[in-house]
Amino acid sequence: MKVSMERSALLRAMSRAQSVVERRNTIPILSNVLIEADGDAVSFRATDLDIEVIDRATAMVSRAGATTVPAHTLHEIARKLPDGAMVELSDDGPNQRLDVRAGRSHFSLQTLPREDFPMMASAEYQVGFSCPAPTLRRLFDKAKFAISTEETRYYLNGVYMHAATGPDGPVLRCVATDGHRLARIDAPLPEGAEGLPGVIVPRKTVGELRKLLDDDEAKIAVSVSETKIRFATPDITLTSKVIDGTFPDYARVIPTGNTRRLEVDASEFAQAVDRVATVSSERSRAVKLALEDDRLILSVNAPDSGAADEELAVAYADERLEIGFNAKYLLEIAGQVDRENAVFLFNSAGDPTLMREGNDETAVYVVMPMRV
Repeated sequence: MKVSMERSALLRAMSRAQSVVERRNTIPILSNVLIEADGDAVSFRATDLDIEVIDRATAMVSRAGATTVPAHTLHEIARKLPDGAMVELSDDGPNQRLDVRAGRSHFSLQTLPREDFPMMASAEYQVGFSCPAPTLRRLFDKAKFAISTEETRYYLNGVYMHAATGPDGPVLRCVATDGHRLARIDAPLPEGAEGLPGVIVPRKTVGELRKLLDDDEAKIAVSVSETKIRFATPDITLTSKVIDGTFPDYARVIPTGNTRRLEVDASEFAQAVDRVATVSSERSRAVKLALEDDRLILSVNAPDSGAADEELAVAYADERLEIGFNAKYLLEIAGQVDRENAVFLFNSAGDPTLMREGNDETAVYVVMPMRV
């Protein structure tokens, strides 16, 4: 194999590959990236056995072939080479070395046989549809903060994507919850997604997928089976196993009878929560909200470190209410609001609270209160 390509193309491909590769591996080949050159393109394939990413880049291929080299090492080399450099990768096979040359720099990397590299078994995908990158980005970005990190409830360690019925008809829906807060985000159901089986997309896959979604013009081809999900653009294919488990019936925890309505500037609210939480103990980070007659008083009383309070002018016309929340949860939920105002709907101090962006019901958040 012998190829020449621009440093920027190599760095972009290797950045995606090395982020999939785990730094500590008991199986040496999983530390490597599989490089395959043919025609006028070179592809870089990396896997951790749960996720596989393939990145294709144009290159001048003098000699077709394939080999595997340590992903993190090649990424570091590409990162440290000067901008605009032309990089030559050549592998002569017998002595198991890949030569990397750029200007006066020369590196010789140990290779492993391409035959040892594991390929993710191809699945029969039952459903396939196309979705604009900004739509998928919104669905996953707004839901992922609520993914659980508790390994025992492994079925909550991802985003549940499925076809559902929203207030205005069929929707593509993403839901995440950790038991303390929940995010439910809807988008119009793309053509072809009608029979979408509900799948739980793992946390790591959600992070890797985010790198495919920066291009606002991109269309993402999504293919789903009961065990795998694949996201593809013309240059990149990300395939992942889905979490084998049953996502809980989230509809039961979304309150429908909350009538006490608070409307507040989302940015002002988040900044005020952040300020008063400065004095709270890290363990609880409890913030009390006291509401009455268009006034909101945020307060923290931490016996071991001090107290703080701040008043905000808000729209609230219901009876007096005092309710406590974990400050971190409030900040994360307020951080999801793209519009100016956040609307909170309360029932009582002990019941789940609903939050949405203005009157937009395509993004709904639930947070459990705390005793304060």
